[in-house]
Amino acid sequence: MEQATSTRADAPGRIGRPRATSRTDLERIGFELFSSQGFDSTTVDDIAGAAGIGRRTFFRYFGSKNDLVWGDFENQLAGLRELLDAVDPDVPFADALREAVVEFNRFDPEEVPWHRQRMQLILTVPTLQADATLRYNAWRAIVTEFVAARTGLSTSDLLPRLVGYASLAAAIAAYEHWLADERQLLAPLIDATFRQLAGGWDSVIHLQG
Repeated sequence: MEQATSTRADAPGRIGRPRATSRTDLERIGFELFSSQGFDSTTVDDIAGAAGIGRRTFFRYFGSKNDLVWGDFENQLAGLRELLDAVDPDVPFADALREAVVEFNRFDPEEVPWHRQRMQLILTVPTLQADATLRYNAWRAIVTEFVAARTGLSTSDLLPRLVGYASLAAAIAAYEHWLADERQLLAPLIDATFRQLAGGWDSVIHLQG
């Protein structure tokens, strides 16, 4: 967390902009500043000032500038767990996993530009990588636990671990491809990477050859 540079609990809002009063407002303002002046050059004070609030108010919503980029990630992870838990037990775990992850990464059209900017920061800004590792681990753990429960294995067994790591790699590959080509749609890309993962390397190599 950045050190305070002012003892004031709240600062007056900038003329022409109403005070930001929600996590979403602060995320949008933060993303605007990251886009115009870069993530590393933008401070919490910059975001709070642009939002017309003080540092204390900012920290009621986010623990740090990094947390703003990730948004409400903890609740999103809970949503992924709920999606996996809701799948019919008779559905093969590979299909269940693919369907849940695709749904987890489905966004309303008006949210797509913001999500694209969020993921561009997460995947390319070096100062966010340590944070990303911790959050990726949390995502991967949910997948590992799901596979372990479906197969009757332990989370420390090889197969659940392998599927957890491979699923994370498949999701990241889909995101990188999506960010590189704005014509692509995210959900079909994730669906395709998880189908290829479930089909095995031999079938993919055969198709490409």
